[in-house]
Amino acid sequence: MAFQERVFSGMQPTGSLHLGNYLGAMLQWIELQKTHECIYCVVDMHAITVWQDPVELKSAIRQVTAAYIASGLDPKRSILFNQSEVSEHAELAWIFNCVSRLGWLNRMTQFKEKAGKDRENASVGLYVYPNLMAADILAYQATHVPVGEDQKQHLELARDIAQKFNNDFGSWIEKAGYEDGIFFPQPEPVITGPATRVMSLRDGTKKMSKSDPSEMSRINLTDDADTIAKKIQKARTDPEPLPSEAKGLEGRAEAENLIGIYAALAARTKDDVLKEFGGAQFSTFKKALAELCVTKLGPVADESKRLLADVAEIDRILADGSARARAIARPIMDQVKDIVGFVRSGT
Repeated sequence: MAFQERVFSGMQPTGSLHLGNYLGAMLQWIELQKTHECIYCVVDMHAITVWQDPVELKSAIRQVTAAYIASGLDPKRSILFNQSEVSEHAELAWIFNCVSRLGWLNRMTQFKEKAGKDRENASVGLYVYPNLMAADILAYQATHVPVGEDQKQHLELARDIAQKFNNDFGSWIEKAGYEDGIFFPQPEPVITGPATRVMSLRDGTKKMSKSDPSEMSRINLTDDADTIAKKIQKARTDPEPLPSEAKGLEGRAEAENLIGIYAALAARTKDDVLKEFGGAQFSTFKKALAELCVTKLGPVADESKRLLADVAEIDRILADGSARARAIARPIMDQVKDIVGFVRSGT
């Protein structure tokens, strides 16, 4: 069966979105909405796999929504909503809990990283998080998923779940009108952002993260010009001048990260950037990088603040997006229930 091309992706409302989110995902999302039907979600159900302060969570959901729009997502062209408002995500996740295998989840490296040494005290939600992610995608029969390198394993699991569901219920799927016995597509990863892996400003070997305890490790989309300049100025580097070409960055993680950030923001190659700054000291380059960051991110921060001044409008956008998302997911979920053998009212 040929499925309609549909994009799904989302981010958790935990902490401020940062430069890594912007370069690694947001710019890609903005481009995709020009050519595809796109569904972008604030995944608040994923957020509570670890404890969240309820007041802060509600605020964070709105902040992430504002950042989506301020970065360039059009809520009229794309569907923007918060996950918990579309119950089909949770319904399908439970069915996938019964399709997915323990051995599959035991191989998920992110659970091991997030749970740490105290795995017995981690929430069950954190353990089955990948099944909910699969439900997020397949509730819309999405065909393409923009993901970072750290989420590729979870997308592979979504593909495994889709295949097993199709295999387990093949004959019932055919009775539902799917002649080839395929109900869920195999979602494809889309990894084409200008900087698919932006690293910490304090450690070039670690990914820039909202969970890093050091604010100096990342540039938040809400940072003002002075804060951005301070963080760039204090970013870790090495004592050598910048090389004249990209191959000279090998083994210099912090230098490569900063050059990569500049290249992505300026829509240039690393070699092109180094033609301009090769041989220069980091003090000179950091000043130029800070100015570029402020130019690109300043308008995003300003627009986010403007949007957050009208919470009712953000809530209206989320409500509209939830209704549009539900209109796609509900018929798919009804078919899933019929295929699995549940009795629905009126059937």
